[in-house]
Amino acid sequence: MRPLVLLSNDDGYESKALHAVREALVEHGAEVVTVAPATEQSATSHSLSLHRPLRARKHGDGIFSMDGTPADCVYIALHAEGRFLPRRPDLVVSGINRGLNLGQDVFYSGTVAAAREGALRGIPALATSAHVHADLVKVADLSARIALTLVGKGSVRRAPLLSLNAPEVWNGEVRVARLGARIYDELVDIRQDPRGRDYFWLGGPGVHHDPDPGSDTDAYDQGYVTLTSLRLDLTANEDAELLATTLATAKA
Repeated sequence: MRPLVLLSNDDGYESKALHAVREALVEHGAEVVTVAPATEQSATSHSLSLHRPLRARKHGDGIFSMDGTPADCVYIALHAEGRFLPRRPDLVVSGINRGLNLGQDVFYSGTVAAAREGALRGIPALATSAHVHADLVKVADLSARIALTLVGKGSVRRAPLLSLNAPEVWNGEVRVARLGARIYDELVDIRQDPRGRDYFWLGGPGVHHDPDPGSDTDAYDQGYVTLTSLRLDLTANEDAELLATTLATAKA
């Protein structure tokens, strides 16, 4: 039986990058079901739509759109009693995101959240992202090959969650790296509508990162595709002493 892959993204079901990785997965022997947002859902993180109904549309064999977030798409696909998937998938792949998810981007990314939703259910998952001018065919092929190595490596207690990022010009090598730090122009642009009411645009136009050996940002700058393993358990065990001091102070 061919491995079954649930494919999603945050750029929407019509994304050329999504279709590129779907084709690559099929070429490498996978059965693929796509359940992706109907419209772009960038930076929605792990948001779930709890206060409104969601609707899905079918766009061909094994391709569906959902008017929700990336996490909605994966959650519903996994729990909708066979409406989308013929069986439990062996793998969740999210992307290819048209834009990077380096450093702390992983906290905001809908692409990473879709993969994380699968990993939280014990299903191995890959989030794949690339520079907007990267070679989609090459990135899709690499993403499919890496993703399919994860089949069978998950369990109910723990499943791998990997994040891949590809530069505009790839040097042909992949480097395992930890998360770095991207520094954005953190601005709020305050404007007024024709009726004199304020409205707000979040985020500035620029982003940069400082040299940080061993990080995904450094490796990316050097032309590597980066591969980072993300943790589902966010417990900061190294802060045990801080917690003990905090409790002692609070009781005083």
